[in-house]
Formats: sequence, C-alpha cells, structure tokens
Amino acid sequence: MALLHGMSPLAGFGFCLLVVLMVVMPNQANGSSRNAYFGQRNIVIQPSGICATSVIPHGYKCQEIEVTTQDGYILSVQRIPEGRLAGGDAKKQPVIIQHGVLVDGMTWLLNPPEQNLPLILADNGFDVWIANTRGTRFSNRHTSLQPDEPDYWNWSWDELVTYDLPAVFGYVYGQTGQKTHYVGHSLGTLIAVASFSEGLLVDKLKSAVLLSPIAYLSHMNTALGVLAAKSFVGEITTLFGLAEFNPKGAPASAFLKALCAYPGLDCYDLLTALTGKNCCLNASTVDLFLRNEPQSTATKNMVHLAQTVRDGVIAKYNYGNPDFNVMHYGEARPPIYNLSNIPHNLPIFISYGGQDALSDVRDVQLLLDSLKFHDVDKLTIQYIKDYAHADFIMGVNAKDIVYNQIVSFFKHQR
Repeated sequence: MALLHGMSPLAGFGFCLLVVLMVVMPNQANGSSRNAYFGQRNIVIQPSGICATSVIPHGYKCQEIEVTTQDGYILSVQRIPEGRLAGGDAKKQPVIIQHGVLVDGMTWLLNPPEQNLPLILADNGFDVWIANTRGTRFSNRHTSLQPDEPDYWNWSWDELVTYDLPAVFGYVYGQTGQKTHYVGHSLGTLIAVASFSEGLLVDKLKSAVLLSPIAYLSHMNTALGVLAAKSFVGEITTLFGLAEFNPKGAPASAFLKALCAYPGLDCYDLLTALTGKNCCLNASTVDLFLRNEPQSTATKNMVHLAQTVRDGVIAKYNYGNPDFNVMHYGEARPPIYNLSNIPHNLPIFISYGGQDALSDVRDVQLLLDSLKFHDVDKLTIQYIKDYAHADFIMGVNAKDIVYNQIVSFFKHQR
C-alpha cells in the first residue's frame, strides 16, 4: 500500500450538502430546462450548457453528449477530448469524472483552468468525460416520463449503480475502444465501489480514484447532518409529500428550518454546521457555486443515504417492510454490497481529509478494512491532515496537493 501526504482543509457536499444551501441559495440555477426529449446517444448543442459556459470560453474543445440509460433516463455528458495545446498521443486515455449528490458536473469547473481537475487532466493528455446523474438540471429528461411525474423520481443510488454508471462507461468504451480511468467524489465514490463489488464496470475500467469516499457514513459527526439523517425515516415520499427532493423548494426549506430549531443546534453558519470548519476555498468560487447549485435529487435517494448513515452498512434500498423487500430482492432484508468482491488487482487511489466531517476518518478506515486483501502495490492512500470535503473539488491548492498526484497515478497505469 503506497502512502502519500499533503496538507489543507474544508468540508462541503456529500450526503448532507442537501440542506446547506436551502436558505443561502438564490432561487435560480443557470441553464435549467425541463423539456421532453426522445433520443438515444447524440451530440447536442446547449447554449447554456456546461461546455458553453465553463469549458469552451477557456479555449478548450468540448462536446455535449446525451447518453440514455437502460431504464430510459437521458444523461448529459461533457467530453473534453484534448487540452488547449492539442497534440501528444493520438489515442488519449479516457477519464470519467463523477460528482456527488445535490450537485452536477459544473462543480468540477468552478475554479480557473489551471486549478480545476477536468482541464488539468485534459492539459496532461487525457480524454475527459464529465458525467451528470439523473435528475440534475442537464440530465432531467426521460424517454417516456416527465420530471413533474412521481414515477420519474422513483429511484435511489441503487439505480445510479445499476444504470447510470454502466450507461456512461458503455458509451465511453464504445467511442474510444479503451478501458477508462475513473474519478469519483463523495456519492461518486459510493456508487463506484458498489458497482465494482457487483462486477459491473470492471471490464471497462483501468483504475479508480476515490476522493472523500463516503462508502460508510456511520461516523458522520456534524450535529445538523446527523439530525438530518435521523429525520429521513419511514421510507418516505411522505416526509415532504414529494418524490422530488428540491433543495430550493419550499418544503425542503421548511425542513431545514425545523431542524435548525432543534435545541442546541446553531445554524448561523450552515456550512460549518453541516460539514465542519472550512479552509481552502476562494470566496469568488463559493459565490459561483451558490449561483449554480444545489440540484434536485430523488427523495428516495435521500432516504437511502440516510439508511446508510443509520444502519452502518452498504446495502440496497430498504423498503421498510420485509414483504416489500421480499418482493424486490427475494429476502426480508436488502442485500449487502460486499466490497471485498472488488477485484484485488484493480489500481485504486484513495484521498481523504483529516477535517472532513462527512467522510470521517473512521469511516474511511472501515472502507480500507474492506480492502485489506487488495494487492498491496495496487492501492495508494493519500491522507491530507487539514483537508475536508469540498477542498477536493474547489480547493485553491488542490492542484498541488491532490490533482498532480492523480495525474501521476493515472500515467503510472499506462
């Protein structure tokens, strides 16, 4: 097992970023639209899309692509095929980058080009693909359902494991003919390790980077986050009476206010209340983040994440009734994702922070314990004493501390 060390902190999204911005967030998200689209895998033009707003203006080529999942969700994917100085290998190695919950692919691109991971990877000779999960503003279409229909939101992160990641991996493999590297942050790590444990993706995967992994969540230690998790009980679309969990909507805002009225809970600084002390974010980047996020997700997805917090295991969605679980799984309790099934020879890079209140060090240790039989030379661990959750995406010094290590790790796999 290789060990790396760095320095710097903060904290920020993952499961409970959910409520952080319900009050401080403006009421609009750039480029949002909800029109029906029926199609398969096409390159499309979105004047207000991620390419047009956050990639092309910096001098990079960028394609907006739509990938349809097996269950009909039409996902937005951005491809950055090369750096600003085109050249190098004609056949560049692909990298898929996956965001966390309640945000979208835009969060990777909020810092200047020399500080954000997708453009750094492109400039280092990689073919970069930014994924956007179902329900986010550019991935809010379906072949037969509309976002105002409850059935559209009848999914949890199980479906991201089963459908979204395989659809994106399959498309990238079909276009490039190559196995791909993967970078996930927060929920993007959970759905990845769950997929790998099920034997999905591994035939198309070259290596994986897990930033602020949240495979286990039982030690999440912010008062507001813990209380929020405990509040998502009863396996609800009933908590809000809504299938869609929209952080900018009135029901979710009312939920936050109710939590903040809890005795002893100080919500004056919501970000700190949720994620712990922040350190390495540029104020202008945070402002840009607030103009673009958060995004909607399924209420069922929030319930599933809360189950992961409360139960201390990585399992499929619990329908709350043994009979319903039998109907879905053939057994009274949901099946466990057995992380020890992850191929022991898969190159994995894990980077986590000592100040991360969502991806707590003790929970990361549980993940590492589940990988204890992994080939020693295939597992690289980076512990950054001062880093917290959002530093890995928006930290002004993330290039020097984390991203350069990722580039080296990927190039070592060639």
